Amino acid sequence: MIRIIAGMHKKRKLQSVPGRSTRPTTSFNREMIFSTYQDYEGKRVLDLYAGTGAFGLEAISRGAAWVDFVEFANAAISTILANITTLSCKDICHLYRKRVEAFLKDCEGNYDVIFLDPPYEKNLVNPTLRTIMERKLLNPEGLIMVEHSRKEKIAEDLQKYLVKQKEGKTCSFSWLAEDPEAV
Repeated sequence: MIRIIAGMHKKRKLQSVPGRSTRPTTSFNREMIFSTYQDYEGKRVLDLYAGTGAFGLEAISRGAAWVDFVEFANAAISTILANITTLSCKDICHLYRKRVEAFLKDCEGNYDVIFLDPPYEKNLVNPTLRTIMERKLLNPEGLIMVEHSRKEKIAEDLQKYLVKQKEGKTCSFSWLAEDPEAV
């Protein structure tokens, strides 16, 4: 079961995507991610490969002004919509049914926080990060948080953006910024 960890919707239950096609981030790992960076008040957030929408919804609970969710799988889309309804937050978010690559190619906005949690070992982490950086989709003092397989390392050309990394049993967590000194 997925729950909101903190904020105005603390302890509210969220639905999970049925089946095994989506790997939800454990509450322990989400708590670790959200304790590393805690300033969501008034922020514009992007939740890529959104799955259940838990990252973006947690940001809303903590005061984010706006969240864009990007997901392509039908089962995940239905789950995110149900979770948005549960938290009554449809007026401060938008769900895009698109592939992440297509969304980023056409994206016009900039974000303060970007969550990136792609399927493991599908070679999506580094190309997605490159697109975000090349298109300057992150605000200058913004932060990208990535959950990825331990086997899929952040590429050497992206290392200059690394702020912090943590290793879990099966996954890694990486925080990146356009200017790591500013974060």
